[in-house]
Amino acid sequence: MSYPLVCLGNPLLDLQVDVEKSFLDKYDLKENDAILVEEKHMPIFDEVLKMDGVKLVAGGAAQNTARGAQYVLPPKSVLYFGSVGKDVYADKLSEANKSVGLTTSYMVQDDIATGKCAALINGQNRSLVTDLAAANHFKPSHLEKPENWEIVKNAKYFYIGGFHLTVSPEAIIKLGEEAAASNKPLVLNFSAPFIPRFFKDALDKVVPYTDYIICNESEAAAYAESHDGLEKDTPLEKIAEFIAKLPKVNTKSARTVIFTQGTDSTLVVSYNAESGKIDTKQYPVHALEASKVTDTNGAGDAFAAGFVAGLVEGKELDTAIDMGHWLASLSIQEVGPSYPFPKQTYSA
Repeated sequence: MSYPLVCLGNPLLDLQVDVEKSFLDKYDLKENDAILVEEKHMPIFDEVLKMDGVKLVAGGAAQNTARGAQYVLPPKSVLYFGSVGKDVYADKLSEANKSVGLTTSYMVQDDIATGKCAALINGQNRSLVTDLAAANHFKPSHLEKPENWEIVKNAKYFYIGGFHLTVSPEAIIKLGEEAAASNKPLVLNFSAPFIPRFFKDALDKVVPYTDYIICNESEAAAYAESHDGLEKDTPLEKIAEFIAKLPKVNTKSARTVIFTQGTDSTLVVSYNAESGKIDTKQYPVHALEASKVTDTNGAGDAFAAGFVAGLVEGKELDTAIDMGHWLASLSIQEVGPSYPFPKQTYSA
């Protein structure tokens, strides 16, 4: 089979629930943050499962994006790689993906449970606590299977969730090498502030293979804090220029850095090493009445989905960015990182 877009990430079952600020304080959690679970956080999952209104949603940032891109694109356009357990939670993930036409190629762990994420919603804020479990055991060998590598070779675009930098940078680099050698764009999403802070070395090894980098203002600030030549209070535009100018394996194409800023305009900086030219633009997001906002969890994943779908469709950068804003606007009117049905179609 041939799938224009191949995605790699950490498949998780989201346990989504509304909580009071006191619940976050109890576990030393921050609003609008994402962390990997520590021992002190493990009771959260049992507590959440017993709460009224808890919702089980197919999640994992890159899987959300893969599902969103498939929502926009023609059937059988997207394939997603990740690792799950042999359990009912993996079955639920597969069912959710099949419902929107997303194809998955999971590496299945016989004796490790499917990963889960407590998505703790407090008003317009969300705090994500993740137990990777089986997702943490993805290996490049799964990509190397002949039937899977054929899918990789036939792909036209690659999308990587930054959370996978904690799991298998080797698998990301394997895709990056293929992308660079065949002049196919690779999109990397930083995904969370702790990635540039605590997985700096892995991130720095992967960035040379990237053609597009997506992150929000918090992740950009975390990158600046952890890298020489930048400071915590460096203006966003200067951070974007710094990243755009980093060494690139595939010199045939420019690198484009995209910083989303919630309801503020999206900053986009592109750098062409051959010409030395830098292009900087600001793109306003789609206005939406506050009363229509249901759930902002997964808004960034939805933006990435619309954007990468635009690339796959051959759209110009301006249109691809607008498609990202459009899909994010649709997603935050739904519960969880999901999209409305009947399916809606983008129009400029």
